[in-house]
Amino acid sequence: MTTLDRTKDAASDIPKDGWVDRFLPQALRGYARLARLDRPIGTWLLLFPCWWSIALGGLPLADTAWLFALFGLGAVMMRGAGCTYNDIVDRDFDAAVARTADRPIPSGQVSAKRAALFLLLQLLASFVILLQLSATAIWLGVASLVLVFTYPLMKRVTWWPQFFLGLAFNWGALMGYAAAVDGLDAAPVLLYIGGIFWTLGYDTIYAHQDKEDDALIGVKSSALRLGNATRGALYFFYAAATALFAAAGFAAELGTVYYAFLAAGFAQLLWQAKTGRFDDAADCLAKFKSNRLFGWLLLAGIVLGGP
Repeated sequence: MTTLDRTKDAASDIPKDGWVDRFLPQALRGYARLARLDRPIGTWLLLFPCWWSIALGGLPLADTAWLFALFGLGAVMMRGAGCTYNDIVDRDFDAAVARTADRPIPSGQVSAKRAALFLLLQLLASFVILLQLSATAIWLGVASLVLVFTYPLMKRVTWWPQFFLGLAFNWGALMGYAAAVDGLDAAPVLLYIGGIFWTLGYDTIYAHQDKEDDALIGVKSSALRLGNATRGALYFFYAAATALFAAAGFAAELGTVYYAFLAAGFAQLLWQAKTGRFDDAADCLAKFKSNRLFGWLLLAGIVLGGP
């Protein structure tokens, strides 16, 4: 193995000797990695806004559980589709970045043509799931495709692709509520806007992993734009997110328990901002992944703090 190979292997974001390598046939491993099945944190971050807003709908337990399951499967499919599309359009960029150079397309495991067919299959499966929802949720789901397919292009034109990721990743805050009540009101809209600020925070942390390579190949990110001002920006993003989540709870008439869990979640976000080491890729990844805890805390607050 050459020095370059060892450097790429050490920097790679693909888990080695994980369940994909142990249990899947060689022919399927590239597709599992295209869909990021071996890295579920992105699916969780896409799913939590859906579950939050479903819980706001106040449905009976059986109906809530059914929607949780549908959106869980849908999140796996749509996150996989988004990542597959992202890898198709970014394959040249990925080949030039150590963290992404051994992804399935730039490494030659899966051709761009086969990846496009895999993308189509995931979109068809997602559409079948979407048809199980209310009319309002279906139309919102169709509208989300605009965000899904434009987000990967934003790093070419703006320093704030993380904002566009927030628009896409938190769309479920609208869809989940619409699936529960076949409509929208202030609470899910506030939840959605709060989620955008939350994503601005956690994905800025994530983007710091690639800032050196991004600068070399001409890719833009909030990490590059903010630089040494990142910590202060994170305090602002996370405070804004928490204020909007509090406003959503007020609009939904949630009880005191909700605000207790939200306070615990805010403490977790502040910990990320205060202790983040933005020149340490491993720490950035760990802080990014820690947002799953925030997602669970807010969900618990909504469920236990219902009116």
